[in-house]
Amino acid sequence: MLGYADIPGDARVTANDFRRLALVLPEATEKAHMEHPDFRVCGKIFATLGYPSKGWGMVKLTPEQQHYLSKDYPDAFVPAKGAWGRRGATTVHLKAVDKETLAGAIKAAWRNTARKRLTEQFAEKDSA
Repeated sequence: MLGYADIPGDARVTANDFRRLALVLPEATEKAHMEHPDFRVCGKIFATLGYPSKGWGMVKLTPEQQHYLSKDYPDAFVPAKGAWGRRGATTVHLKAVDKETLAGAIKAAWRNTARKRLTEQFAEKDSA
């Protein structure tokens, strides 16, 4: 299985980079929702690719996580429109984000969505 360090490339990301960053996480799967690829853990969406349009993605963050990422990287992270965005859904402009920052955001979205037992197992492996 690939790890984050195994994902090659320069600072900016592509849709394939986004996909690999999401699928490297434990039990992550790719499905489709509303004609967009989405990434799920335990059957729940934690990230989407191609939303709101090509060159963008979405990660399910907490409102606090969204606030700091949007503040620190305003060109890359933008709250989604409406109530969904107020609850933490955050769009990501792929050309404006680097892989390390995106990897952290995707990992946070995965942790926010996965079952507690799975996130605890991942934390043990991640720290080893």
